[in-house]
Amino acid sequence: MATENISFNVLKHELVPEHDLLPEEEVEKILEKFKITRDQLPKIKTNDAAIKVLENVYERPIQEGSVIKIVRKSETAELFVAYRLVVGS
Repeated sequence: MATENISFNVLKHELVPEHDLLPEEEVEKILEKFKITRDQLPKIKTNDAAIKVLENVYERPIQEGSVIKIVRKSETAELFVAYRLVVGS
């Protein structure tokens, strides 16, 4: 299913930061860099609107345990990167 079939693509709204599904090898590098475990990441639920759009983009369900990279534009830091662990609804 393409993102055009979604009634409203929240990821295209100017106030919603960029969301991207990370490949597992990049997740491992991030966890090692910050010396944390996957469970220590902030959470995002599988029923979040951004996750639903990403499922259409990747044309598959986003599994629990996946990690989403969120890039926010900031006036002070230019870009702020956050990571979220996908958990059940």
